[in-house]
Amino acid sequence: MKILKENKIAPFDNPHKVKAQKLLERDDISVNLITLEKGEGLKLHKTPVDVLFFILEGKGIVEIGDEKEEVETNDLIESPANIPHRLENTGDKTFKFLVLKLKTAGGK
Repeated sequence: MKILKENKIAPFDNPHKVKAQKLLERDDISVNLITLEKGEGLKLHKTPVDVLFFILEGKGIVEIGDEKEEVETNDLIESPANIPHRLENTGDKTFKFLVLKLKTAGGK
């Protein structure tokens, strides 16, 4: 059994300049924890693999391609490979979410 403690994982530098922590990195999947404070957001970008976002805390806006929706705690968002996407904290509190990059068949 392997248990990871969020407070023991150092953030990594990223082009979005936000708090990002790598929780898991394997050949088939990567899992990152992103924490956005009020007013922070990811830059619009593409990934070469399918991505899932699971909202752990707070609320914000997710933009994928031409679509833009408000999301909140316990929402799961699918983002297909090679489609521009971003998330932004539009609330008054911390916006925290998991990013799961699927690197297996269908996700490559």
